[in-house]
Amino acid sequence: MAWKEFRRGKRSKTDVREFEFSLEENLFNLHYDLKQKIYNHGLYQSFYIQDPKLRHINKATVRDRVLHHAVFRIFYPIFDKLFIYDSYSCRKDKGTHAAVNRLDSFLDRSSCNNSKKVFVLKCDIRKFFDSVNHQTLLKFIKNKVTDKNLIWLVEKIIFSFEFKKGQGIPLGNVTSQLFANIYLNELDQFIKHKLKVRHYIRYCDDFIIISKNDNYLQQLISVINLFLRDYLALTLHERKIIIRPYRQGIDFLGYVLLPHYRVLRTKTKRRILKLIKKNLINEKSLPSYLGHLQHCRSFKLRKLLYSNSR
Repeated sequence: MAWKEFRRGKRSKTDVREFEFSLEENLFNLHYDLKQKIYNHGLYQSFYIQDPKLRHINKATVRDRVLHHAVFRIFYPIFDKLFIYDSYSCRKDKGTHAAVNRLDSFLDRSSCNNSKKVFVLKCDIRKFFDSVNHQTLLKFIKNKVTDKNLIWLVEKIIFSFEFKKGQGIPLGNVTSQLFANIYLNELDQFIKHKLKVRHYIRYCDDFIIISKNDNYLQQLISVINLFLRDYLALTLHERKIIIRPYRQGIDFLGYVLLPHYRVLRTKTKRRILKLIKKNLINEKSLPSYLGHLQHCRSFKLRKLLYSNSR
């Protein structure tokens, strides 16, 4: 019996005992395979989701996902302490809202409370998850992890997926989130300690640099691109490199930051209005939208959401 069917269906005491026995048996079998080193990663289920842009998800089996979480729990405390403070993706006490608040603080500080002109360089790494080099990722992991059994296991996970030969980590694995931070920590360290950039924030494969000098930011683009190409086999997305003054608004993680206030990104606002028009926001989904809107100027939209959900 599948877990979803088990949760949704009517369950007798016999069903519960059978499911618990099946779960326990599968865990013992997984433990045996790992101990005997005969474990092999299963195939992925591939599908697309709209989030809001189209994303290609590769979902591992339940057996493999249990293992992913176990590996994540071991690796996270080892690597997280190596990351810079201003890396905000998939880390405890971080996230999108913390990143946006930090950017707000940086902009306020750099502009001396909006009294001076500042510029922002915003970049995106081209097809990051598809481009991660397996051997390079393993090298970074081996720099901190020496246990042969752990290395054997992490190799099984990394080599279980390829976008191209020797490249790619799947969107869908909890381990991929950590692997992405391990891989891009090299970029973080280069920008913070080699280039001596003071105001820098990264969320996954998007990053921002703030300066009072737009020519300096322009010069950084080629330097960073060269480092990415030579050291990480990555490139910046040419159409997503933007330099703009703060007063024109900085679009980051769903919000647009301006001097003295913050608003919702236009595309996000239009998407919410479309959902309201189709009556697709109900009492269950309402709190998540309101939670997102409370971090920006959005009184009229919140009022509309309240009235529509009643």
